[in-house]
Amino acid sequence: MKTLFLLSFIFLANSFKGLAQVPENITSELIVLNVKTAEERTILKEQRHFEAPNWSRDGDFLLINTAGYLEKVDLNGQKLGQFYSELITRANNDHGISFDGKLLIISKSEPGKSSQIYTMPMDGTSPPQLITEKYPSYWHGISPDGKMLAYCAQRDGEWDVYVIPTQGGEEIRLTNTAGLDDGPEYSYDGQWIYFNSHRSGRMQAYRMKTDGSQQEQLTFDELDNWFPHPSPDNKTAVIISYLEDQKGAHPFGKDVKLRLLNVETKEIKDLTSVFYGGQGTINVHSWSPDGDWIAYVRYHKN
Repeated sequence: MKTLFLLSFIFLANSFKGLAQVPENITSELIVLNVKTAEERTILKEQRHFEAPNWSRDGDFLLINTAGYLEKVDLNGQKLGQFYSELITRANNDHGISFDGKLLIISKSEPGKSSQIYTMPMDGTSPPQLITEKYPSYWHGISPDGKMLAYCAQRDGEWDVYVIPTQGGEEIRLTNTAGLDDGPEYSYDGQWIYFNSHRSGRMQAYRMKTDGSQQEQLTFDELDNWFPHPSPDNKTAVIISYLEDQKGAHPFGKDVKLRLLNVETKEIKDLTSVFYGGQGTINVHSWSPDGDWIAYVRYHKN
């Protein structure tokens, strides 16, 4: 009975976070998009499901996840193989790289548990180190100085934003509102944490100071706005917007578009037309180091 309860809990937690079953016969297209010129380039297009690109901090490759593993792909579309597959298994799409390029952060599940957060050196010199004992915990951001991790976690039935020292320790709760708070990501200047929240009854983008103070709503329209990724120049953030109300969920396989939010004026412009995407398209930080490009995944039903 205990095992059945735990499995049911994990299923419900993953469903609420949008980790739904992906249909078969899906083609995934890894794209880089210039936010200034609107130029798009397809890096990789294959009949399989992969997700959530990170751009390496040196700009040389993209990191994606698929079937619980991480893979490297260079900017010419050459597949560079699985990334330390002997060390990283059961990973989900909440992963990323520290600002100095030396640390990998992953969210993954061990048998009988939901997502927990781990770190390991990018050079693979030591295995993943567990940071969050409590679960479910889904990583989304690291501070520019590398000292703190920001993540979404469910505690006592509520999904909120937390931070924890990168080396582990006591977690600190930053939000305390009804409804899902998700996607926390540090700005490049270390002054803000951007996140999305369903507190108003519709998913919108927000930001707050890194201690949780000065929580400020940034989007106010009738779209569902998720995962604000602040730009390297601290002036804009890329968001993924669902055309229809998803009732606080983040499902795969919906009509979405990417938009660029001016974080001071609140003005928003479209970066893409509407496409088939959602969960897995742009869950985590995917800006190029020079701030000109973003990477994302567009899906196609075969």
